[in-house]
Amino acid sequence: MKTIDGKYRQFQGVSLDDRTWPSKRLETAPVWCSVDLRDGNQALINPMGIEAKIEYFKMLVKIGFKQIEVGFPSSSKTEYDFVRRLIDENLIPDDVTIQVLSQARDQFVQKTLESVRGAKNVIFHLYNATSPAQRKYNFAKSKEEIIELAVQGVKSLKKNLAILTDSGTKVTFEYSPENFTETEMDFALEICRAVMKEWGATPQNKIILNLPSTVECNLPNQFADQIEYFCRNIGDRESCIISLHNHNDRGEGIAHCELGLLAGAERVEGCLFGNGERTGNMDLVTAALNFYTQGINPELDFSNLDEVSTVYERLTGMSIHPRQPYSGMLVYTAFSGSHQDAIRKAIEAREQMGENTLWDVPYIPIDPHDIGYDYTGIIRINSQSGKGGAVYILEHDFGIVPPKEMHPVIGAVVKARADELQRELSSSEIYDLFEEKWLATKSPLNVLEINEKHMEGERGGPGIEHVAATATIEWLGKRYVITASGNGPLDAFVNIMRRTSAPVFNISSFHEHSIGTGSDTHAISYVQITKEDGTKVWGVGKSSNVGRAGVAAIVSALNFKISSEPQS
Repeated sequence: MKTIDGKYRQFQGVSLDDRTWPSKRLETAPVWCSVDLRDGNQALINPMGIEAKIEYFKMLVKIGFKQIEVGFPSSSKTEYDFVRRLIDENLIPDDVTIQVLSQARDQFVQKTLESVRGAKNVIFHLYNATSPAQRKYNFAKSKEEIIELAVQGVKSLKKNLAILTDSGTKVTFEYSPENFTETEMDFALEICRAVMKEWGATPQNKIILNLPSTVECNLPNQFADQIEYFCRNIGDRESCIISLHNHNDRGEGIAHCELGLLAGAERVEGCLFGNGERTGNMDLVTAALNFYTQGINPELDFSNLDEVSTVYERLTGMSIHPRQPYSGMLVYTAFSGSHQDAIRKAIEAREQMGENTLWDVPYIPIDPHDIGYDYTGIIRINSQSGKGGAVYILEHDFGIVPPKEMHPVIGAVVKARADELQRELSSSEIYDLFEEKWLATKSPLNVLEINEKHMEGERGGPGIEHVAATATIEWLGKRYVITASGNGPLDAFVNIMRRTSAPVFNISSFHEHSIGTGSDTHAISYVQITKEDGTKVWGVGKSSNVGRAGVAAIVSALNFKISSEPQS
């Protein structure tokens, strides 16, 4: 990169040696205001039409937003007509306040007031640029002229306010000095005091002072210092509500918001999933769910976040990044073997504890169930995955619960296939591989037919059942018809195999469980055999007959292809 000497400089924050925000805690959620339909909509490649905006508005209401900025009515006919539709069709609940934005100029103020005639609750949002660069390049005005512009906007609003108040509309006034973070702090205070005075703010008629980080330009701690300094020095603090409007140019919008609240702000403006100009507005979903994971009710309902995400993407044409906090398709997914093992063990343990016990699953800060997701896809398999991930997929997707001692074998087989393909394996591919390696093998051992005869123990004896079995089998292409007996189907089959040229072995471990329900219930058996040379091999069998499942598992073990995969 080029040398940057003299072109950029560090942000110069306010002097606040006795700051108090670092020792404070967030205890309650702020007042949330969605600006999706204005700030977010203006940033779309293809802005939403009226019908789409109405659907989006209804979604915001359903989520629980009580303040929603619905547009910039003086900027276009579409913006104006949308606001009128909300009012004329009674789409605004009584407990929801709509917010409209206007520049501090008389003609814009009047048009904006006309657009909200008949609404029950309105926030009238007035703004003007205040930063040195904007004063220099955009307006070529002095500080005094910029203050006069803001004050004249307030006078225009007061002069025309009867348009609303005469019909019973409750009006709250909001003022934004844009861009607050780059504005000299003393000047930001001076212009806000002038606006408060002109409006006649009182504790009973509070003004919202919205402090936009229109372009994020400083560290989160420096922003918090600005907010605390402003709150201390604005004067008549009881007559104003301090509001934040953070953007994400440095990727720190959430941090700025949270520290700004610690510093004294009470209200937050933002957009769902961080939509907005350039790098976007502060993400309301992430901010709200951050509160939730700290045990604080965010007063917004994201219990069906997948549905919200789907509607958002359809109406805006924007895509949610797969790594977006809480809402991205991969944020609850573990590929790493060690992560998978920890997650699997924790979730299995929690199944015995109940939904409302403390959530402490490693690597996952929120229970996906709380925001409408299940655990499907929480573990996915690629070449970086370990034994726990593959076993989790088999258990949760297919009901296959191998013994713990077999987990390394399964993990190695699956990992080898993922490494070979150099990609993620789907759930069905993992099952198909399991079936290929253990359930469907017919070489070198193939059982063509087996018949069993059960015989009771001798009269007066211990009553042990004996089984005589006759099997037609092929081993390495040679056919055998052999009869042998044992103390059960499994033992009888072991004795049959000892009369072939197959390797001599003993059963060193046996596990089984049922799988499926009703008439589709099967037994699934896991057998580890130990050969004469000490090699240990696992096999798996599945059958509607319990005894045959064990026999099939021995066949599977003898057929397992010797390779680099470990067997014990």
